[in-house]
Amino acid sequence: MNENMGSAKVLFNRYLGSKSAMYRGGDYEVYNSCGISDETEQEWFKELIDRTIAELSIRDWGAITSLVMISSVCKDSLSVEKAAAFAARNIKSADSMVRLIFGEQLVELIRANKIVLTRDSLFEASRTALQTLENVIAEPLILDPGHELAQFQVKDKRALNQRAGKSIEALKELIN
Repeated sequence: MNENMGSAKVLFNRYLGSKSAMYRGGDYEVYNSCGISDETEQEWFKELIDRTIAELSIRDWGAITSLVMISSVCKDSLSVEKAAAFAARNIKSADSMVRLIFGEQLVELIRANKIVLTRDSLFEASRTALQTLENVIAEPLILDPGHELAQFQVKDKRALNQRAGKSIEALKELIN
């Protein structure tokens, strides 16, 4: 990989492939001057998505949020399927805040990629998101250190449940 391509890939990864974010960050001209082909960008998106999927965690929601941001630029059904599978296997052991935000972001990931999802993938991911959000409502409030409610403009369990309820309603609208 030549030096220009290497620096372009660094910018691509920093901005999660978003050229508009590169522009806002003042780096678009540098990236554009490297003349990266569409095929190379598609390879980089695949690598970026695979790496982000590997970073999914029950301790935080950074990777699922990144997948949503990537999906605003590059639609990919595999990211939805893998994120939903991760949530189905692991998210029940996360704290209430992680489950809420993971569920909210999973709904957004489904919304962003709906046009490339098969009917089965759409319903499977939606079912997982619904179960995640329903568990937030049904189970007692549990927070890990560093996940204070006030950080997320949530003052109590009731407000947490209301946010989960809004996402459930959004999900219902999405699949209808």
